[in-house]
Amino acid sequence: MPKMNVKKGDQVVILSGKDKGKQGEVMVAKPAEGKVVVEGVAIVKKAQRPNAVNQQGGIVEQEAAIDASNVMLVCPSCGKPTRVGHAKDAEGKKVRVCKKCGAQF
Repeated sequence: MPKMNVKKGDQVVILSGKDKGKQGEVMVAKPAEGKVVVEGVAIVKKAQRPNAVNQQGGIVEQEAAIDASNVMLVCPSCGKPTRVGHAKDAEGKKVRVCKKCGAQF
């Protein structure tokens, strides 16, 4: 099982692929697969059959999952893409730490 440092709700920047340099929020994290779905990134077209929700059917655009190794977390404090470290906070709980500014999140 691959190790992932990003969670749902994190701001990330895309490191490679057709959307390189774009930023977005993680909508879905799939740690078992090592993939994430980022809002507004990796848009694909999918043929949708008519159903109760979408009675028209047709071609819909949606975000596809991309590999977690192709995204880098953006620190909420300094606003820069950063690697993630781990530390214990005052209560002894494991927290993520920005490698650039040292802020906990």
